Amino acid sequence: MMLGEILTAARNSGAGLEKWLAPAEPAIWAELGKVAAAEDMDPESYARMAVVDFSNRAPEEDWATMMGRIRDAQDPGRACLLSMITWRLKYANSECGCGHKH
Repeated sequence: MMLGEILTAARNSGAGLEKWLAPAEPAIWAELGKVAAAEDMDPESYARMAVVDFSNRAPEEDWATMMGRIRDAQDPGRACLLSMITWRLKYANSECGCGHKH
């Protein structure tokens, strides 16, 4: 699957996301659920938002890190989405969400 296909699937998917991500990374899924609930969202919507935010705001070095994870992963799609979600969770409280200090 090409990166564009992964991003499109992540943006559009909702059903089955928990079944795909939760078993692989239960701690990340639990944190995602807490943060999503605090923002009055469901986890699937938060994950889609993470994809959009990462796509639009992540700095070059975070893209490079994600590409390395995708290259080395057994499931590149999951590695891609988890990278985007963990990036969003990490920078959710920063002013712009981009990971840069302002």
